[in-house]
Amino acid sequence: MRILVTGGAGFIGSHFARMMCERADVERVVVFDALTYAGNLNSILDLEDSPKFKFCLGRIQDEVAVHEVLGSEKVSHMVNFAAETHNDRSLLDVGSFIQTNVFGVHILFEATRKFGLQRMLHVSTDEVYGSTLSGTFTEQSPLEPNTPYSASKAGGDLQCRGHFVAFETPVVVTRGGNNYGPYQYPEKLIPFFATRLLEGKKVPVYGDGSQVREWIHVLDHCEGIFVALQKGTDGEIYNIGDHNERQNMHVVKVLLEETQRDNSFVKHIEDPRKGAHDARYSMTTDKIEALGWHPSRNFETELLSTVNWYRNNPEWWKKIQAKPDYSDFVQRFYGASLGADL
Repeated sequence: MRILVTGGAGFIGSHFARMMCERADVERVVVFDALTYAGNLNSILDLEDSPKFKFCLGRIQDEVAVHEVLGSEKVSHMVNFAAETHNDRSLLDVGSFIQTNVFGVHILFEATRKFGLQRMLHVSTDEVYGSTLSGTFTEQSPLEPNTPYSASKAGGDLQCRGHFVAFETPVVVTRGGNNYGPYQYPEKLIPFFATRLLEGKKVPVYGDGSQVREWIHVLDHCEGIFVALQKGTDGEIYNIGDHNERQNMHVVKVLLEETQRDNSFVKHIEDPRKGAHDARYSMTTDKIEALGWHPSRNFETELLSTVNWYRNNPEWWKKIQAKPDYSDFVQRFYGASLGADL
């Protein structure tokens, strides 16, 4: 395989690129990333010494740049991690989510057909299903996204179906649960809270924190993606989850304990979303498990390991915190709620 990893300098993409560089059956790994706020070359610095690895700067919305890298690198497979991914940011800037998560996916499909790739795998999210108080989502569940972010991802997913049905484009879709692990941009719950608590700052919890999320370690997720890339069937969707359903407050309490903080460091705030916050995510994973994939990492153990990574790598996340984009977002989104505790 000669794999193009779009969004490969981001959280999940960087782990996947590293995993591919370690595989004997992968000849070439090309990371294509725009290095917007969440793309970070420091997350893939260790790959520079690999003879398999190459980095190319570019946006998936840029047809010329996409075509240039596909042609020059003789890519056989593409895995698309490139996306605007944060629900809270989508409430502030809907347009950029549409540009990347919908129009960008369109450009990648056109390129997949033009260059005759063996397969494109599109990485999506469980959030396209919406929320459920009981039961679990299957790959056949209707799409009922509840934020501009999840709606834009659903738009990309539907393009996958449209291109497969209309053109027989060789595409597979995976939908993952909430990821955690090292190198995650510190705006998502676990790294945002962990880094703030390590600094002795309060953390903002929406409502009573009873929302349930299904967590999966980033390496388990990446392994599932590769199984789908190798063994999946064109036109199919594969849920990748670990059945680790936890209330947000459960996760927060673990983070408090691990950082030696008490409940005074929690500030319950009003949810800025006008509609109801998604109460619970849950997916079945029978299809991907039938291909031979099974998650292997324990949530509690890996959560503590993740906190330790942020504790031991402050130079990685403090550089991010120092950037105006990060501080401006935190101010815009949480300033009114946290006030003096910001």
